[in-house]
Amino acid sequence: MSEQQVPEIPNVTVAGSRNRSGTLSVRATDQGMPVEIKFERSEYRYGAQALADEILRLTKRSTIAAKAKRRELLAENGMPAEILDRLGLPTRQQAVDELDRMDDADTGPTSWMRPV
Repeated sequence: MSEQQVPEIPNVTVAGSRNRSGTLSVRATDQGMPVEIKFERSEYRYGAQALADEILRLTKRSTIAAKAKRRELLAENGMPAEILDRLGLPTRQQAVDELDRMDDADTGPTSWMRPV
């Protein structure tokens, strides 16, 4: 009598995102909680509000990526696509499309220079 091994599925899935310059990175769970934020001192030059906005943007990106990873993990373990859809977990393509849309809408600071 051999027992079938059931793979252990973690309670949360984590993914990370970086800004264009690589000076700010955020890792967040599939539930939208940031678990790690790293940024270089140079990010202060844009001000607190710009830094907070960028952290939130990267948290959203990380959350979308983590949800897609979670979907793949659950699908590999036999969960039907219908259930995954009801859970609101995007497919890889849906996640890529959403991340592309976010990138197109990104109007964050591209320079430290201000108009005079």
